[in-house]
Amino acid sequence: MKHISYYFCLVLLFASCTKDPFKGVTSNERAIEAITLGNGLVQVGPATIDRAASKASVKVLLQANTDLSKVVAQIQTSYKATISPANGQAIDFTKNNNQFKYTVTSEAGTTREWTVEIVPFEETLLGTYSVQALVLYGGTGPEYGGGGVINLKDKPWVWAGTDTPDKELDNTITFEFSGVTTDGKTTGKVTNSAGPDGAYANFMYANPALDLNNVYRVIPKGESTWERDYINNVVIFIDKNGKRTSGAFQGAKTIDLGNNLSKKITDNSFDFTLTGTDDWGNIYSDLDKFVKRPRRFWIDVKRNQ
Repeated sequence: MKHISYYFCLVLLFASCTKDPFKGVTSNERAIEAITLGNGLVQVGPATIDRAASKASVKVLLQANTDLSKVVAQIQTSYKATISPANGQAIDFTKNNNQFKYTVTSEAGTTREWTVEIVPFEETLLGTYSVQALVLYGGTGPEYGGGGVINLKDKPWVWAGTDTPDKELDNTITFEFSGVTTDGKTTGKVTNSAGPDGAYANFMYANPALDLNNVYRVIPKGESTWERDYINNVVIFIDKNGKRTSGAFQGAKTIDLGNNLSKKITDNSFDFTLTGTDDWGNIYSDLDKFVKRPRRFWIDVKRNQ
């Protein structure tokens, strides 16, 4: 017990002699590190901080009732720094191109002027679109001619039953806004309406008989949820069972797929990356392109006026 007490006293003595490395050091840090907007504003993602330019930018979703004349911000600054105007004070951002100058004062008393900018953000996805085409790029060995870009309606014989992919061509897809997730994704309800024929495609491959709905039913039937991830440039569709499919929302362009293959988008398209396995034994066949080695799948759409 005497030995234990002795070593315990040594530990206490050593701890009492260890100096705080920050004791007596006064911080000169005077940066803005994060911004959270209140007062009903819908902030999209975290603020972008440019320390070199002393500028912080915050995206705000524009809505009918958006008021930038009384913006209340909570601004996180460097350790022991203060900010003026103070947090919680309503600021008019309608002047000077949606910008306002803040002053951050370090613990040491040095100051730095920061420009905080509100960037109006519009969710361009909202609205109703008419489905124009369903297009597949698939095939083993495209460098040997095994790949192909196929409009699904041009191959009706590969599908079983009457609910073939052309049933989707009178569908409309409507995106409505409901809010922004905690990690900065816009989100809302999406409705895939069956159109005048009242039918959806049933992606059943004919020979051999295979259910390919898990591959090609990338936008759920009826109502579901969407999220838009601007960091990864994808729209995520979430069905009622929680299944998530992600596709890029593309504008008018021609996509070079290599090997003398390309995909032209006239208006807009949802562009999904598919997975498969090369099957050299079935190269050049429909089975290879549709079942074994599908690569990309586009749902071409046109916004309704």
